[in-house]
Amino acid sequence: MITEEYNRLSGIILHSSIEVHKEMGPGLLESVYEICLEEELIRRGIKCQRQVIIPLCYKGKELSKDFRIDILVENEIIIEVKAVEYILNVHEAQIISYLKISNKKLGFLINFNEALVKEGFHRFVNGF
Repeated sequence: MITEEYNRLSGIILHSSIEVHKEMGPGLLESVYEICLEEELIRRGIKCQRQVIIPLCYKGKELSKDFRIDILVENEIIIEVKAVEYILNVHEAQIISYLKISNKKLGFLINFNEALVKEGFHRFVNGF
């Protein structure tokens, strides 16, 4: 995927998040925002999947542990949805780890429990 496409999708993800937040407001469960964001992205013509399983590989061997990505956009961009009072270092470490484990280049950590969702919108890059 080229940089322009990442940027185009990033804008759609941001505007979709704003739309979900405007419609639903803060204070709901993460699962509510996740399913609403998936629906908003689909309405905008974006291919996405919820709760995508990523296997854990250690030194080339797949182990009996899986991780779940909240939303995978166009099989390239990871979205981790939160509805917390504060984004903590552990939340940031989670999205960074998911990017590394899945070998994806771009991820977003979105906290819907903000007065303005833009303040809870964080972009993470893995190697580009």
